[in-house]
Amino acid sequence: MRIRLSVFFILISFYSFSQSYYMFVGTYTTGDSKGIYVYRFDAATGKAEAVSNTEGNVVNPSYLTVSPQGNFVYAVNETNGEHPGQVSAFSFNRSTGKLSFINQQPSGGDDPCYISESKNGKWVFVANYSSGSLAALPVAKNGSLEPYAQLFQDSGSSIVKDRQEKAHVHSAVLSPDQHYLFSADLGTDKEMVYQLNSEAEKPLKRATPSFVATTAGTGPRHFTFHPNKKYAYLIEELGGNVVAYAYHNGKLTFLQSIDAHPASYKGALGSADIHISPDGKFLYASNRGDENTITIFAINQKTGKLTLKGYQASGGTMPRNFIIDPSGKYLLVAHQQSGNIVVFKRSSQTGMLRPTGYEIKVPNPVCIQMLK
Repeated sequence: MRIRLSVFFILISFYSFSQSYYMFVGTYTTGDSKGIYVYRFDAATGKAEAVSNTEGNVVNPSYLTVSPQGNFVYAVNETNGEHPGQVSAFSFNRSTGKLSFINQQPSGGDDPCYISESKNGKWVFVANYSSGSLAALPVAKNGSLEPYAQLFQDSGSSIVKDRQEKAHVHSAVLSPDQHYLFSADLGTDKEMVYQLNSEAEKPLKRATPSFVATTAGTGPRHFTFHPNKKYAYLIEELGGNVVAYAYHNGKLTFLQSIDAHPASYKGALGSADIHISPDGKFLYASNRGDENTITIFAINQKTGKLTLKGYQASGGTMPRNFIIDPSGKYLLVAHQQSGNIVVFKRSSQTGMLRPTGYEIKVPNPVCIQMLK
C-alpha cells in the first residue's frame, strides 16, 4: 500500500511539474518597469507566480527569444532612435529562475523590434524597424553575442506616406525546417525571403524569388507557420487582414485574405500579433487601434483557409503581443498601454476564449515567451 501511495504522489508531482512553465515578459523600461520579468506559470490553474527581474541591466528589452536549450534569453533593446539599437544576451538559471546579463552588441540599425534564434543555437536574427534592416549575429558557446556577421538593408516605400515612407522590417521568422527565414517589411509591403545555412560563416542569402508582394498599403507585420508545415499566415498591421499561404520549400502561394475586424468597424486599425493553437485547428490575431480585441479563426485542415469564429475583448489597452501556453489551455494577452497581462481559458473544441478573471500587472508589457 505504501509503495502504491508513493508511486501515486510521484506521478502527481511529475504531472504538476510538467504543467509548469517559466514565463518571460519583455517591457519598455519607462515608468515603473524593471526590464525583463520572469514568472512561473501553472497550466493547471492558469495563474503565475513572480520569480525575478532584470532591474537596471538594459533599456527597453521589448522583444525576446529563448534559446532552444532554455539556458539563454536574448532581447532587443529598442531605443526609439536616440541611440543605435542593441541586442542583449542573458544566461538563465532554470533552478533559481534568475537571468544574468552576459553582454550586448549593436543590432545593426535603429529600433530593433523582433528577434529569433536558429535551432542549433548558433545565430540570432534581428529586425530593425526604423532603419529597415535585418541582422544576423553569431552566438558563442557561452551564450554571448558576437558582432553581427551580416546586415541586409531593405529599400523602397509604399502608399501610406506617414508609415511607409521607407523600409520598416518588422519580423524575422524561421521556417520549420530551418532552411529559410521570412522577414515582413511593413514599409514596402513585402514578405522578404532568405535562404538559411546556419552552419555557414554568413548564414543568409536572398532567395529566388527574394520576396512575396502583399497588397499595397496593408503593412505586413508578423508571420507564423501551421504545425503541419503546409501553410503559413501573415498579419497586416495597416490593412487589418490575415493572409493565408500554401507553403513548400521556401515558396508561398496565396490562398486567402480575410479581415480581422468586423465589416462595420470604422475605427483606427493596428493589427499586431498572430498565433496558431498547438493542435493547428485555430488561429488568433490581436488588434490594437480603437478595438482592443482578439480575433478567432478556424483553420480548414485540408485547404488552409480561415473561417471567422468570433471576437474577444482583450481586457486592456493596446494588445501588442500574446501567447498560447504549450498545453494549449490558455491564451495570455500583453497590453502595452494598460500594463496588464490578461489570462483567457481556451476551448480546444470551439477555439473560443473565456476570461478567467485573472490578470498580471506588469508595466508596459510588449512580449511573452514560455519555457517548460
